[in-house]
Amino acid sequence: MGTTDLNRYMTESSTNVVALVQLIAKSLVDTPEEVFVEEFDDGVIELEVAESDVGKLIGRQGRTARALRALLGAAGHRAHKRYTLEIIE
Repeated sequence: MGTTDLNRYMTESSTNVVALVQLIAKSLVDTPEEVFVEEFDDGVIELEVAESDVGKLIGRQGRTARALRALLGAAGHRAHKRYTLEIIE
């Protein structure tokens, strides 16, 4: 995934925030077919992965999850919306 891919997802509408999270999550896990992302009206984005992949998304000391949340913060800033990421097994 190159920088142009990220820029394309960051500049489009909020529905593509879901696609951005899904793209990143699928590239991080071992079983990408078990990645499901859903956005709710209040800005909560639920990211569901296989139980064996939760650690890969959280990362050491939560660094990967923190980076995903930072990306959502940047995307939300552009869309004038606040997003919250919840990682679910």
